[in-house]
Amino acid sequence: MNPSDSLPPAQQPDLDLAPIGNCNATALIDRRGRFVWSCYPRIDGEPVFSALLEPACGGSEKAGYWAIEMTELKEIRQAYIRNTAVLRTEMEDIHGAMLEVFDFAPRLYNLNRTYRPWAFFRIVRALKGTPRIRIRMTPTGHYGREPARETFGSSHVRYTCGNHTLRLTTNAPLSYLGDGDAPPFRLEQPLAFHLGPDEPYPSDVLADAMHMMHATTQYWQAWVRTLTLPLEWQEAVIRAAITLKMCVFEDTGAIVAAMTTSIPEAANTGRNWDYRYCWIRDAYYVVRALNRMGAADMLESYLVYLRNLVDMAAGGHVQPLYSVGLESNLPERIAPDLKGYRGMGPVRVGNQAYEHHQHDVYGQIILPLTQSFFDQRLLRLGTEADFRAMEKVGERAFAVYDQPDAGLWEFRTRASVHTYSALLCWAACDRLANAAERLHLPDSEALWTERAAIIRKAIEDKAWNAELGIFAGSFGGSEVDASLLQLFELGFLPADDPRCVATFKAVERQLRKGDNLYRYADPDDFGTPETAFNFCTFWYIEALYMQGEIDEARRLFEAILARRTSSGLLSEDVQVETGELWGNFPQTYSLVGLITCATLLSKPWTTIR
Repeated sequence: MNPSDSLPPAQQPDLDLAPIGNCNATALIDRRGRFVWSCYPRIDGEPVFSALLEPACGGSEKAGYWAIEMTELKEIRQAYIRNTAVLRTEMEDIHGAMLEVFDFAPRLYNLNRTYRPWAFFRIVRALKGTPRIRIRMTPTGHYGREPARETFGSSHVRYTCGNHTLRLTTNAPLSYLGDGDAPPFRLEQPLAFHLGPDEPYPSDVLADAMHMMHATTQYWQAWVRTLTLPLEWQEAVIRAAITLKMCVFEDTGAIVAAMTTSIPEAANTGRNWDYRYCWIRDAYYVVRALNRMGAADMLESYLVYLRNLVDMAAGGHVQPLYSVGLESNLPERIAPDLKGYRGMGPVRVGNQAYEHHQHDVYGQIILPLTQSFFDQRLLRLGTEADFRAMEKVGERAFAVYDQPDAGLWEFRTRASVHTYSALLCWAACDRLANAAERLHLPDSEALWTERAAIIRKAIEDKAWNAELGIFAGSFGGSEVDASLLQLFELGFLPADDPRCVATFKAVERQLRKGDNLYRYADPDDFGTPETAFNFCTFWYIEALYMQGEIDEARRLFEAILARRTSSGLLSEDVQVETGELWGNFPQTYSLVGLITCATLLSKPWTTIR
């Protein structure tokens, strides 16, 4: 084998990726140990590593990545350090030489605050023999239009990526750093790399990297110790929880729906969306799931974000999504210099859904905020002033519950009075009544109780299709969709109510395919859905549990766990026939479902003898 043949033949990109992050910086690393996706200066910024979406200036094999390659490679093994977001990649060559690479974004306590810069460390150490390696560093700028410009210093390289400049500081010989032309060299001592903003780095980079890795490992393992775990499936739940935390932009408390943009929901469908923003709906489900595990830190951080949104809305329209920095204007455009995942463009930046009216958001603001009046763990408990601000959101929910909207599936060309949206408006009023009771505000309690009853009656009268004997997905409609399973999950009706049972059976009959559940079966703006939505399958598993079909629920849960990547994660969608994952990654919805179902289905701790 020629020494330059340092990697196996290139394969088409897949979603077998491992995220690292610190609630500020995030990156996705492929099974070859390459950084293939990372955005700067925020998770919704421009990708400086863009290989996942094939930049036009070189394609996924020539540009947009950061690789540490072993010559004459035989095998790669990859896993996280237990209960952390620190990734370890082990490589072995055909002669038996071995090395390890540690990748992480530093997160630790320092000077009485959490240190979480936009920065990454890589540590490379020989384990056996004398490995030969090559460093390939090929960032891009302007969404894949051009390779970064390099400027060499004494112990660093500056990379100008479009309008941003990053600095790589290292104890490695700079002569060996390049975009692919640099020669391989012997790894005779540990090497460390620090990538961050273009700022001086006056410290010993190797000593710093070792210290930061130790402290970051301690941080994550200490955080995991605070979680309440089910008896079964703990490793899966822990990995999902850590990844959800990495999807937090802690500066504001926002929670993104996924780390990527434009991974298609199915091959060559054009269903390519930018999910690097905070959807009110998705974030609600995230904090609800993590709250079940005792992760009060994420709840409290997100409540700050919500209170700012409530102030911004001032009783008016609330968008379905906002940027992580609370910006509301997110126009959708095409990035022409990124070819897309496996060349399947378009690559979208921004999301047109910010223009939508999706009335469920009012309930998804009220529900998490209500907890602040009841949860004594929180550093800041809800006040009457908070309640009065929330009432403005409730007023909006009551005003629009029977008005057409785009719905939670974000239809772009049609509107209906969606049952799910009305259900969440009911939940907003119902929870406001609960909060008013807690605050000893009898007049407000009576008002919101009455309004909740009005919406309840409307749902029972107008969403019920007497001819079919089921609740329909819209007022006066006949269609079913997976969100109807939330009728009893949110406490609107008991799970054994005959109407719920009939609706559950209809959803099962029309939307289940194999071990998966589709969102809906009818054609939408882009045709008939070709993949199942993982979160809906988890909703279905929850519903099976509530219907008493526990054995089947556990079987389906094990089936969906088997589809996870080697890093233990899921994307948004799955191709039913092949089991291949599609859609943006890692998808918070899917990880929420994993945690929720594991908590419901696990054997109790009391079974330990």
